[in-house]
Amino acid sequence: MKKILNTPADYVDEMLDGLVAAYPEFYRLHGDSHRVVARAQAGRAGKVGIVSGGGSGHLPIFTGYVGTGLLDACAIGDVFASPSSEQMADAIRAADQGAGVLRLYGNYGGDVMNFDMAGDLVEFDDIRCTTVLLADDVASAAPEEREKRRGVAGMVYAFKIAGAAAEAGQDLDAVTRVAQKAADAVRSVGAALSSCTVPQAGRPTFDIAEDEMEMGMGIHGEPGVWRNKLRPADAIAGEMMDRLLADMPVGQGDRVSVLVNSLGATPPEELYILYRVVKARLEGAGASIVMPLVGRYATSMEMAGVSFTLLKLDEELEGLLRAPCDCAFWRVG
Repeated sequence: MKKILNTPADYVDEMLDGLVAAYPEFYRLHGDSHRVVARAQAGRAGKVGIVSGGGSGHLPIFTGYVGTGLLDACAIGDVFASPSSEQMADAIRAADQGAGVLRLYGNYGGDVMNFDMAGDLVEFDDIRCTTVLLADDVASAAPEEREKRRGVAGMVYAFKIAGAAAEAGQDLDAVTRVAQKAADAVRSVGAALSSCTVPQAGRPTFDIAEDEMEMGMGIHGEPGVWRNKLRPADAIAGEMMDRLLADMPVGQGDRVSVLVNSLGATPPEELYILYRVVKARLEGAGASIVMPLVGRYATSMEMAGVSFTLLKLDEELEGLLRAPCDCAFWRVG
């Protein structure tokens, strides 16, 4: 294992120390667990709070998106491991400004269980909570079993839209509704070229030959839909778009935001090669692209690979997407 670290046991805590030291204008550590990141300045009284949580290893998701117009707090676990229910409850308390808290996170069993338990814990604090799960990975289950799908980079869009609604003063029911609307309108798919190494494991999460790739692999190394020889960029992008558009058709007059996302090791140059195909496919179908995002927005340690995410917009979602936000990793307005 070649990694720049001290000890695997200290990896996450030292990363969080560095994150808040580098960006004290955005982030602070909250509570005694050392695993909750909150806004440097709490949201105003009466604003709906938004929290997320999940395992480390995916920066900027999850903690990076704490900021104005985005999340209020986030609980973070070990690499690829869920935070505890107590840590999630601490994040909810940090986010609460008296108007309730939306729990907005990906559809993974440990996260669901612990956030449910966290909701029970904060009932004693009279904090009302709602939940929206992201289940945007089209490769992880068929449309008729969408509730089984994994949540991946679609969370980025959901954080942005829900955060804008909360910042605008909407109440908890309204913020929850628009977050669910965004979750229902987003689809993602990924492709991996290499594995990553979890520090505590000390070895690659999975094995893949130098001349192979896997279509549809999950961000924790979950199996994809096929593994075969590495294909040219245009062929990879073409199949990924085929899978997304089969699940959520896009046609004349539609407005769509698109995220071409590095899973960690893929450089920007290769992302732009892929974006050519994405843009041509969407515009060829008669759609207009709104606020395209190309870069590292949701990673899997040092995995080489890419994910595509499409968000189909209406007037409400587009307005919230364009609203200002500010964190260390993304600024709008």
